[in-house]
Amino acid sequence: MNPVTPPSAPPPASTPNNDPLQDAFQRSLAVALRYEKERRAPVVVAKGSGLIAEEILRRAKEAGVFVHSSKELIDLLMQVDLDARIPPSLYVAVAEILAWVVKQDEEAARKKGLLPE
Repeated sequence: MNPVTPPSAPPPASTPNNDPLQDAFQRSLAVALRYEKERRAPVVVAKGSGLIAEEILRRAKEAGVFVHSSKELIDLLMQVDLDARIPPSLYVAVAEILAWVVKQDEEAARKKGLLPE
């Protein structure tokens, strides 16, 4: 795999940008990552375009998994082989998203009374 240059990580966005054409274009590709603390880096567990991308997104929504929209990051992650760790050049961009997701999960747990305020 060739080295990839990460984009500067934009703030995570979980809502559409109110432009249906742009949203449709961005949604035509999807990559699913799995991160386990035992592993050194997130792994690409699913990726695809068109109907496959839509199925990845449908399953993520059903499972309550956060979906981040960044065409630049998706384009770079599409270059990573299935079941392969993301390259070090993408660590910072993906880590920023994962940190934001963890924070959102903690805030939701606090609101439900599952964590102390």
